[in-house]
Amino acid sequence: MATTVTSYRNFVGGEWVDAVEGQTMEVLNPATGEVIAEVPRGGEGDVARAVEASGVQEGLCLVSAMHITAGVYVNDDEPGFRSDLMAMLEEIAPSGADYEHHRTGEDNGDAHLKNILVGHQVVLPITAGRLDLGPWQQVFYAEFDGRRPKRVIIKIIGQ
Repeated sequence: MATTVTSYRNFVGGEWVDAVEGQTMEVLNPATGEVIAEVPRGGEGDVARAVEASGVQEGLCLVSAMHITAGVYVNDDEPGFRSDLMAMLEEIAPSGADYEHHRTGEDNGDAHLKNILVGHQVVLPITAGRLDLGPWQQVFYAEFDGRRPKRVIIKIIGQ
């Protein structure tokens, strides 16, 4: 099963932003394009709700940012860690630096580098119809330039 969303939990310029409450994701059958469920969105839990709505009991869930200036990662939802992560990314790929990429007319070279550092997708196990993550693990979408609407795709494969 697959679904696309615009964001769930993201950071832009060091500020964390939750998804808009009340929005829904459509869970689609990729073979037919038919909507098989609508899942409420609300920041944390979007991926878990999509897995549960899919009906897959044993399998894998791919979560992938559909853009080259965004990323997806798994880690602890702890404010100190999030601050440390942003500080590390800014130290390695600072905003406003003079990147070769900027010679193309763009000015978001740091966002492309941060995508490489964080990664653009994660694969998660599904066991007994639920995401099988560690006790502190959560899935995060990281937006590094915020210039245009972007998508995340969730692909759920299994039985």
